[in-house]
Amino acid sequence: MQFMSRCLNSAESDAFARAAEAEIARQGWGLWAAELRQNGAFIGFVGLRAPTFEAAFTPCIEIGWRLGRESWGQGLATEAGRECLRFAFETLALLEVVSFTVPANRRSRAVMERLGMAHDVHGDFDHPRLPEGHPLQRHVLYRLRQEGWQRRRPSNTSPMG
Repeated sequence: MQFMSRCLNSAESDAFARAAEAEIARQGWGLWAAELRQNGAFIGFVGLRAPTFEAAFTPCIEIGWRLGRESWGQGLATEAGRECLRFAFETLALLEVVSFTVPANRRSRAVMERLGMAHDVHGDFDHPRLPEGHPLQRHVLYRLRQEGWQRRRPSNTSPMG
């Protein structure tokens, strides 16, 4: 939560999970719970969603993740992110997927780059939900288009699906 504006309390976290479940029930995709294959332990979430704020690059679909610290550095966000992109481009036939974070979030930016996303320096923006001057207001924007996915797409079948 280092790069989030604040932590959710228990009630807010539960409401967030219920909203994610409702979105998946309504449209068949969204922010999915992420679990370890070997034991089913919940490690966070990864998925696709439409940002609910206006910016120069919206409307769009973003890919995002939030994993517990104990799951960092194991390639889990990248593995799950690849499956989300596969779903976005091959099932939903999206033309583009975006992702964004604060400039200092090197771990998430590295995941975006491993996923083949490119930093759109002209798309960087001040997050409209954060007040002027907030230390996390500035965000970097990454993009991946369908043709970029097709060039990078793994040729083998997914171990997750």
